[in-house]
Amino acid sequence: MQLEIKDLCISLGGKTVLDTLSLPEIDLQTLALIGPSGGGKSTLLRVLGGLLPPDSGTVRLNGKLLPESEAERRNYRRSMGMVFQNWNLFFHLTALENIVLPLVEIHGHPRKEATDKALAYLERFGLHAHAHKKPQELSGGQQQRVALVRARAIEPEVLLLDEPTSALDPEMAVQVLELVEEVAAEGLPVILVTHHLAFAKRAADQIAFLKAGHLAACADTDSFFSTPQGEDIDRFLSKVLSV
Repeated sequence: MQLEIKDLCISLGGKTVLDTLSLPEIDLQTLALIGPSGGGKSTLLRVLGGLLPPDSGTVRLNGKLLPESEAERRNYRRSMGMVFQNWNLFFHLTALENIVLPLVEIHGHPRKEATDKALAYLERFGLHAHAHKKPQELSGGQQQRVALVRARAIEPEVLLLDEPTSALDPEMAVQVLELVEEVAAEGLPVILVTHHLAFAKRAADQIAFLKAGHLAACADTDSFFSTPQGEDIDRFLSKVLSV
């Protein structure tokens, strides 16, 4: 996946959230967005997912500029798999039905084909036994994994994850991490926001550090954590890694 950002600006509620953020073109498989709260990580993820149009600036993904019109963005969003912190599962539907619904209603698959596909993905990722359970019957980790499978099942161009382990205990977080690693190993590009640096170090091959709406640093994972990145970043890393 190639990603390039030039002078990206966006304001929400009168507050500047991304301020001329730029990223020279990089080629990557999995990118982790890290940094202090309020730095613009989730906002950038939503821009990349076509959910928020920028006020100015450009984003080029795999050589193509992000679409500008709402109709084009709607079509673009269909090609992106997105999982948010609260998972956004439909609690009146089973795990299987949560995966089948977008395949049928958004991507136009026949219901039987969508059901067979959903069952195959649930089996593949160790969730087949939970196919007919509703979200409230699942643990938080299982719910998050169902949300990941739902995003994976549409066969997106890129998988976008916003704090996929934030509400999970360590054991459940490991299960989610393993699923993310498996998805990435298949060749599906992943961009994720996380505060868990151990997760970022293990899951990503590139790290981008955002602070106050700016991109303060971006490097391959080994270099980012082994080479000083600047006083503010090093202080943040020391503080978070010591928790």
